[in-house]
Amino acid sequence: MPGPAGGETALSLLPEVMPARRRECAGCAGRKAGAAGRDPLQSAGNCLMASRTSPRSAVPDKNLICIVVDRLHAGMVGAYGNSWIRTGAIDHLASESFLFDSALLESPRLDHLYQAYWMAQHAATAGETQGTSFPQVVAAAGYRTALVTDEPVVAELPAAGQFAETLLVATADEPQTAEDVLETELARLFAAAAEWLEAAQAPFCLWIHARGMAGPWDAPLALRNAYADEDDPVPPALVEAPNDRLPEDHDPDEVLGIRHAYAGQVAALDQCVEGLCDQLEASGQAKGTLLTLLSGRGFPLGEHGRIGPCDEPLFNELTQLVWMMRFPDGCGALARSPALVQPSDLPGTLLDGLELDRTRLGAGHASSLLEVIGGKKPALRDRVLLLSGNERAVRTPGWYLRLPADGQAELYAKPSDRWEVSEVASLADDVVAGLQDAVRELETRGSADGLPALPALLVSEPD
Repeated sequence: MPGPAGGETALSLLPEVMPARRRECAGCAGRKAGAAGRDPLQSAGNCLMASRTSPRSAVPDKNLICIVVDRLHAGMVGAYGNSWIRTGAIDHLASESFLFDSALLESPRLDHLYQAYWMAQHAATAGETQGTSFPQVVAAAGYRTALVTDEPVVAELPAAGQFAETLLVATADEPQTAEDVLETELARLFAAAAEWLEAAQAPFCLWIHARGMAGPWDAPLALRNAYADEDDPVPPALVEAPNDRLPEDHDPDEVLGIRHAYAGQVAALDQCVEGLCDQLEASGQAKGTLLTLLSGRGFPLGEHGRIGPCDEPLFNELTQLVWMMRFPDGCGALARSPALVQPSDLPGTLLDGLELDRTRLGAGHASSLLEVIGGKKPALRDRVLLLSGNERAVRTPGWYLRLPADGQAELYAKPSDRWEVSEVASLADDVVAGLQDAVRELETRGSADGLPALPALLVSEPD
């Protein structure tokens, strides 16, 4: 990421920050190991099993950084199949990480998302939370904790106040297109995180939530224009994230221009991720840090007649999440899984990765994906439930059933029909009926963990 004059890196430029709580911190720590030259899944299994069976030290020896980027469309990231947007830094991080290909949101509501992240609570059971939150569990283990965000909704959540320090990064009242990536809101947020890391004493837990593409599209126009071919229309100079239903006779060039503008934002994000990763490497903190990058919610880009969230129907452009985890000892690098996972699986997995007791979290039954990452289990479950307003959906390895609040059931074959193009409910009445029963069962509990396996008819994609 190019830096300004004077030799400073981009992330050394400090933003205007509004501190809610401040605690003195300094230093870093780490450990190094290797999994080079071995099969990724076998390596992951050996490393993770060794970490779970070795005696725990009195002082934790791993740090944690969790980066959530809201409205990041999984299909616009190279590691998830995109071939035309330059996301070299994110793709490099993916090459060192374990990836989940079928990570799906539970609900597009931010409060539900964070009940999942911090309480291991599925959206179907959202409401009054009880038990110990994720920031409380890691703080009790001796971690210095901080939340850095530019999203007031997240900063004001009850569990956000349980971080020792919360930094709400100021945003512009009237944002404008930046002349340089360093001037974007994304860069200011990552700079605030970088400043905190410069003084962070191990062990630390840093949670970064970026408004991402839900915030202003203020990346330099040159970034979006770079993706337009000579014969393409010039991308629009919009700054406010679009949020519109497309008319049936919409102009495809208009959608193309918006996609190019979105690509410019993703390119700016990639530079920010690069700067943060470079700082971690230069400081030595990367060696002892579990680094997780996720998208909070997707962003429709015209796939089903919508640009932006609109009424948030449960299609893959909204529901599929980027989810990559880089372990400090290289476990799981270059491996990925099609297992069905959701945000409520995250906190237990992070606590297991830090060798902390996940039974202290929430209601005491947080799930962990470490056995999936280690190759010990192919999956935790065979179906997951998704909710949006009065809409319901269920996904199995072979099918996706969408139940709109005001329409007919829709059925799609998975994983082949990634973007739900071919609706086949009329060809599989028995599958629709079976999955409708699965939805009703899941609505009462959220997770399918512990339930009997579904019949093969509902799990396997047809030939």
